[in-house]
Amino acid sequence: MAAKNTDKNEIIKTGRRKCSIAVAKVVSGKGRVFINGKTLKGYFGNRPSLEMTIYRPLVLTDNQDKLDIRVKAIGGGVSAQADAIQLAISRALLEMNEEYKATLKQEGLLTRDARIKERKKYGRKRARKRFQFSKR
Repeated sequence: MAAKNTDKNEIIKTGRRKCSIAVAKVVSGKGRVFINGKTLKGYFGNRPSLEMTIYRPLVLTDNQDKLDIRVKAIGGGVSAQADAIQLAISRALLEMNEEYKATLKQEGLLTRDARIKERKKYGRKRARKRFQFSKR
């Protein structure tokens, strides 16, 4: 959990999920969210569930109109990236104000989801799938 503070009112935090990594810069502002230089709608398209996932920690702490967030997200799919962004934002909010810890912890937003893809095993097609069995 590397935290770099380049400016007094700028907080940089990292979140991970599956193969995705998200680095979020949180500064005071008007509630705008940019992911890889695009707006939230421009990046995720028409997927309101992913937008709700990202805004969840901001709504719970009543900061959706007070902070601007710039995110660099790499790896994985869009769903895993949204979860990684949510974790990064939650960690940044916690560093801003320790009083948010009870709310975020109760909602499970400070816990990193450690489930990742299982590796392929030899003699099999994938991690668990086997080749078709032929009795004769």
